[in-house]
Amino acid sequence: MALTDMILAVFEDSGLKALWETLAPWLALDERQLIFVVATPVFVIVAVWEYLKIRHDPKLMDTREAFRNFALGAGYQVTELLFAGIIAFPVYALCYHYRLFDLELNWLTGLLTFVGVDLCFYWMHRASHRMRWFWAAHVVHHSSERMNFSTAMRQNATNIFNGMWVFYLPMALLGFNPVWIGIAYALSLVYQFFIHTTLIRRLPGWIEFIFNTPSHHRVHHGRNPGYIDRNYGGTLILWDRLFGTFVSEDAQDPPEYGITRPVPSNNLLVLWTHEYVDLFRDMARPGRLMSRLKHLWKPPEWERPAPTNPESQHAGTHIHPDGP
Repeated sequence: MALTDMILAVFEDSGLKALWETLAPWLALDERQLIFVVATPVFVIVAVWEYLKIRHDPKLMDTREAFRNFALGAGYQVTELLFAGIIAFPVYALCYHYRLFDLELNWLTGLLTFVGVDLCFYWMHRASHRMRWFWAAHVVHHSSERMNFSTAMRQNATNIFNGMWVFYLPMALLGFNPVWIGIAYALSLVYQFFIHTTLIRRLPGWIEFIFNTPSHHRVHHGRNPGYIDRNYGGTLILWDRLFGTFVSEDAQDPPEYGITRPVPSNNLLVLWTHEYVDLFRDMARPGRLMSRLKHLWKPPEWERPAPTNPESQHAGTHIHPDGP
């Protein structure tokens, strides 16, 4: 079967082909991208509401940065729109063609899709902090020293190119339709927009126990030593509790937002690429090829040891807040 036939089969198997043809025959969007396009006006409205409440506090809001954050988000959406269909989706279609199980969409498989995607997100997010190649794209999201709804839009236009989408491929191999995977992922990101705020302090205990909340996510964006590498969850915080990465927000130790080595410029291209530049500069230093390549998958704070010293990691040289 040709790859194009596989891709068409994915859409037909999703049960959404007819609906899609009716709603958006003129758009070169998949369902996941359409969710982002529809949600963006909601994001803007909510961000404006928050802005009116906190605009007088420079620690919470900077107007120029807020516009910059939305520009960063727009760049992310544009590259996703232009390249996701030709880079990621053919690989998903290939995996789905060789799937282990034939799964029909019902309430159970829908729930399993949501849970599975959220688990994949946890490991993708964790890798985005602990593997420098992925961190190079993710760092822009953490480089703001403020926590507000506009910060959620602070994304990297290079995301589609650095391959974080591979973490969801096992779902397609198991038999979950890539269209469902994309929808679950998009809805998770929509949910996560609303946890980027300081206006909501604590929610009822059972919600705080199960779900990722503004309180939990403020910890994740903190560069405080006790908050680094914590609370990676997307919609659910249960994964952090299960895998030992959960930390509760401490009123006596409020989060300090940002990264420990601030970006020297607010230029959009610099924000998108500065960590790639530093990464390849470190790789270009003389040394064995394998040792130089380790910069790609070692943690962001890892430094290549001198030739006469054993390989080690040097604490206290963190260049990011959580270890993303």
